[in-house]
Amino acid sequence: MRERDAYANLALPKLLRERRISGRDAAFATELTYGSARALGFLDAVIADAAGRPVADIDGPLLDILRLGTYQLLRTRTPTHAAVATSVDMARTERGKGGAGFVNAVLRKVSRSSADEWIDALAPDAAKDPVGHLAFRYAHPRWIAQAFADALGSRADELEALLTADDTRPAVHLVALPGRITAEELALVVGGTESEQSPYAVHLDGGDPGSLEPVRDGLARVQDEGSQIVARALTLAPLEGEDGGRWLDLCAGPGGKSALLGALADIDGFRVDAVEPAEHRAELVRKAVSDLPVDVHVVDGRDSGLEPGYDRILVDAPCTGLGALRRRPEARWRREPSDVGPLVTLQRELLAAAAELVRPGGVVLYSTCSPHLSETVSVASDAARRHGLVELDTRELIPGVGETGDGPSAQLWPHRHGTDGMFLAALRKPL
Repeated sequence: MRERDAYANLALPKLLRERRISGRDAAFATELTYGSARALGFLDAVIADAAGRPVADIDGPLLDILRLGTYQLLRTRTPTHAAVATSVDMARTERGKGGAGFVNAVLRKVSRSSADEWIDALAPDAAKDPVGHLAFRYAHPRWIAQAFADALGSRADELEALLTADDTRPAVHLVALPGRITAEELALVVGGTESEQSPYAVHLDGGDPGSLEPVRDGLARVQDEGSQIVARALTLAPLEGEDGGRWLDLCAGPGGKSALLGALADIDGFRVDAVEPAEHRAELVRKAVSDLPVDVHVVDGRDSGLEPGYDRILVDAPCTGLGALRRRPEARWRREPSDVGPLVTLQRELLAAAAELVRPGGVVLYSTCSPHLSETVSVASDAARRHGLVELDTRELIPGVGETGDGPSAQLWPHRHGTDGMFLAALRKPL
């Protein structure tokens, strides 16, 4: 991850298979990797203080070892002697006696204080900068914590609960593809629990979902419940005029929502067009929607060349992904405030294209896996104004899901709903 900007959730499973690491060892390796990636900012602050130098001045492999060791000392129940001894052994292998001595000295100093004591020593003052203090305590960049507080609005007192949920490994969610298996049947087969928010969702306590028979057979897939709620909301949005069965997923990769839309369309004999500009992601969409009534188009959604007249269009736009940080452990430290502006421009352009492609009386559902106000309510209201669209009360399209805001859009939250932080806004084109 440090050397090549790799993604932990892609790189680690491959390494575990190659090294034939399984069971408790694989679980421990996963906890160390994902946990250290999530807590990186906090760990680096502690390491810099204990080492008496910025982390940028520490040799890369030794910094990796220090991060893993500090995480064990402050965020796990690993005994101090074990965390220090294994870290020193690795340092000796990587950089000899000098590296081992340096790692030993730093980790010994780290171990003299608890995580709370380090937070008290290094975090911004809670009275003077409450957002900064919570951001440090729960290992988030301050600008992201502030964006969350802004989006929570009058309920900004929930920020700590949100950051806590964001810093916890999420449960595995499965989607039972309608027409193939029910959530009740899926829950019985896999030993999971049905949800009251999505009629297709089943929650698992853990394990490898890819090994489950319904997943292998294409009856179910891994999909966050928030994404299921988004796809279903599009199908429940009230149209003016009959639904002619032309649906469009304008930002389809990697295909999870396209698959659910395809399964729902199949029940009524409808079809879905799925747009993805990158060929390698388009191939993922093809695999996800195999034997479903979905046609994949490798084109740019802003200039797709598709024939206008769609009844329903989903614009699940590229975004900062701030609502899905719990599933992407390193993402919070790679995103920058400067990322927001170009993404907002892209989001507006995609919505402009959707406004041209949807028929009069049809509906565009705009969604992002980010609660950042610039990417959510701002983009939706701008599209309504620019293109003469009517904002519907999106909360009515997500039955069984409460506390989603004051409307007309809806915001899901990890700490309230147990989902990714999905934003939804339904926009109808007048007749």
